[in-house]
Amino acid sequence: MDKTVTISKKSILGDVVIVPRREYEEFSLWKKAVKVNLEEKWFWTKEWQKKEAEADEAINSGRVSKEFSNHKELISALKSKKK
Repeated sequence: MDKTVTISKKSILGDVVIVPRREYEEFSLWKKAVKVNLEEKWFWTKEWQKKEAEADEAINSGRVSKEFSNHKELISALKSKKK
């Protein structure tokens, strides 16, 4: 069972945040196991996650084109779609 804990920026910047011991321990274990590359933090922004959700929706509903084997095929398909 996945659990998500969200702490607002406001809470981090001064308010007291109370986290139950069990969740804190689970988070601590997860934090040790997962390394987040800070150069890729853009991926976790709200804006990018919205785009990811839109892409997932497009894929799941079949609104995607075929896979292209090279850039020339892609450009050709884009040009023919414009017309």
